[in-house]
Amino acid sequence: MPLSEHEQRMLEQMERALYAEDPKFATALEGSGLRTYTRRRVYQAVVGFLVGIALLMAGMVAQLIWVSVVGFLVMLGCAVLAVTGWRKAPKPGDGAQGPGGAQARRQARSRRSMMDRIEDRWQRRRDEQQGH
Repeated sequence: MPLSEHEQRMLEQMERALYAEDPKFATALEGSGLRTYTRRRVYQAVVGFLVGIALLMAGMVAQLIWVSVVGFLVMLGCAVLAVTGWRKAPKPGDGAQGPGGAQARRQARSRRSMMDRIEDRWQRRRDEQQGH
């Protein structure tokens, strides 16, 4: 649901006031969104994965099994972080949606409509059975 004109004006007024009071803080807030955080997390996981490969190879060359095992565990952990970070990242057109975002409302609406359909079917069956 889009913001009303009044809400948009209020939001713009609050943004201008924030920029006027503390422009440094406002600029810092601009770049620190969920998308930036998840992208950074994925990049860190990829670097960690490469470090894990290096540890694995170093353990194989030095014939130290424990170093290879640590390298493998680092690779596994970083792969999990990268995949979960990638899945949680919002799509480019979505913007930063919080827990009450458009997608959550759409899912709640579809669940509600599904429940309405089930209730309607149940009611029709009861009516048909009572009619016979």
